[in-house]
Amino acid sequence: MSSLRMLWSAFLIHSPVHLRIWRRQAAVRPVGGATVVARCGTAAWLPRSSGSSMAFALDKVREIAERVAQSSGLILWDLELKGSGAGRTLRIYIDRQPGGVSHEDCATYSREVATIFDVEDAVPGAAYVLEISSPGLDRKLFKPEHFEQFAGSLVKFSTRELVNGNRHFEGRLVSFSGDQLTVDLDQVGSRKKAKAQGAGVVVVPYSNVEKASLVPEF
Repeated sequence: MSSLRMLWSAFLIHSPVHLRIWRRQAAVRPVGGATVVARCGTAAWLPRSSGSSMAFALDKVREIAERVAQSSGLILWDLELKGSGAGRTLRIYIDRQPGGVSHEDCATYSREVATIFDVEDAVPGAAYVLEISSPGLDRKLFKPEHFEQFAGSLVKFSTRELVNGNRHFEGRLVSFSGDQLTVDLDQVGSRKKAKAQGAGVVVVPYSNVEKASLVPEF
């Protein structure tokens, strides 16, 4: 196997909602005639291109990501794959409780997981970008257990289908039970948003949630 050539650069981005640190770029051995590029950074979601083989590959990636996280005392918050072909980006969110992840956690995890992906050929095909990030204060909520964990928090979310004539909401997540979100829309900071979405309490099936995230409170 050809040697791994790495170029490291560190950067700090301060914002009221998230601190993102470490950027790693690596030229990894060619896979299918392309070079795998790895980078430690941040994210947004889009499903991988369709096909059972693609779904299977992502399941394998998830298993490896979980395995490496557990061995390092970390939590795999979730992962997502964006784009297709040489424009693919695999984003992995890791966390540590309590205290969150550090620069060193991010760097160490990226090295370990990238090596196993390479050895097990977990992401076959063209070049791809690997990004590792903490979930952040404005973390995305992917799984039912995420909504359960953050009941009582301020959230924003969009739905696949209209709910009371609207698809975009922000409010206090009162509870998550029976695969349904109960959200108090009266607890929203923006008057413009409050007017657009209406008032009261809305109950939304988890299956109708397209994407969701926390709204930081200070």
